[in-house]
Amino acid sequence: WHGQRSIELITRILYAEFNMHNVSRSRRTKMIKSTVVIFLLVSCQELLCAVHKTPARPNIISRSDWAARRPSSVRNLAQDPAPFVLIHHSDSDSCTTQAICQAKVRNFQNYHMDNKSWEDIGYNFLIGEDGNIYEGRGWSKHGSHSRPYNSKSIGICMIGNFNHHNPNAAAIKAVQDLIEYGVSLGKIQENYKLFGHRQTTQTTCPGDSLYQLIQTWPHWSSN
Repeated sequence: WHGQRSIELITRILYAEFNMHNVSRSRRTKMIKSTVVIFLLVSCQELLCAVHKTPARPNIISRSDWAARRPSSVRNLAQDPAPFVLIHHSDSDSCTTQAICQAKVRNFQNYHMDNKSWEDIGYNFLIGEDGNIYEGRGWSKHGSHSRPYNSKSIGICMIGNFNHHNPNAAAIKAVQDLIEYGVSLGKIQENYKLFGHRQTTQTTCPGDSLYQLIQTWPHWSSN
């Protein structure tokens, strides 16, 4: 719409300038050239805005908001932006309110740090069926969710057991929005590959139903 209005305005200006008989030929030529330059600048600006429009930031609950513990150490990804995105499920009960999801995320962190002796919660992000995204280790951080890919992937855990049913619509939208947002930030490569956890190690994660679902998503790869 703005582009069409700009073209109409430039056309009117050019028409008016061509009919300014009391203005010298050289003056009219300079005015026309200036108008063309303005037109090109406006057009380029509108094109760049369309191409580089950043998706809206999804609702990410920060570590401080869910009362995360301090990690014992922090490592960055060896490959950043990440060329891979790995989908997991927590193989637990799901959660549909922020309070319950936050409590579950704290429990995951405690288990990973106290029982497995990991530096922090294993995942980069977690998704609840409340539709929220919970910051785990976050962007650009080395994870502990799939040993062959910890240094080169963003690990996303869907909270729940998805062997026999899919996450609800809010959770599916949240994970897709998160991936799109990560690409726009330059934290995930544009040509990233999407894997289910079972493709990288011997496991049934992320559950049969969820695994079938992600095979229909853009960038899922069989290898």
